Amino acid sequence: MKLGPALVGDHAHGASLDAISQQAEGCQRCDLYKYAKQLVFGEGPRDARLILVGEQPGDREDIEGRPFVGPAGNLLARCLEEAGIERTECYVTNAVKHFKYEQRGKRRIHSKPNAGEIQSCSWWLGAEIEKIHPEVVVALGATAARTLLGNSVKVTRDRGRAIHAGQDLEILVTIHPSYLLRIRERDAAQRERERFVEDLKIAASLRS
Repeated sequence: MKLGPALVGDHAHGASLDAISQQAEGCQRCDLYKYAKQLVFGEGPRDARLILVGEQPGDREDIEGRPFVGPAGNLLARCLEEAGIERTECYVTNAVKHFKYEQRGKRRIHSKPNAGEIQSCSWWLGAEIEKIHPEVVVALGATAARTLLGNSVKVTRDRGRAIHAGQDLEILVTIHPSYLLRIRERDAAQRERERFVEDLKIAASLRS
């Protein structure tokens, strides 16, 4: 499978991941910086064997400046625990580092990043992956999958299987936890949650 821009494109360089994070604070590689409150870089151990990549920060993440601290992040933490994975041992980040939204009254509603924004922000994700050198990267949703594996990847088709990306790196594609929050029917939501936990267990099994 063809790899995406985060793995084959040029990316940020620095002496350390902390140095790259400081560079990112002034990012103007696309126009999203004009509207978000702040850039939200990844966080977690610098030697993490498992990286979790989402789409972009949400409203709560944009306010707090940390990834996965909103409702989807809280659900992800619970699902990781059910899968036997310590969140504190994972590095969590997003394909796009600024919150893209539409203003509706007082609410800021999530808006999907476009191809140019994904391409621009792969500059940072590629650097995160290179510096951490994980064994496994979990792509949470279509945007993350596209950033890592290009346009040919499909979440519905490729979900739950390990995709070898070279240099001792395995990528596992699954849904974004926000999808689970949108399922209204209780039994369906539970089934999808159990399937998501199984995907996380597969990712855990890929670590040496």
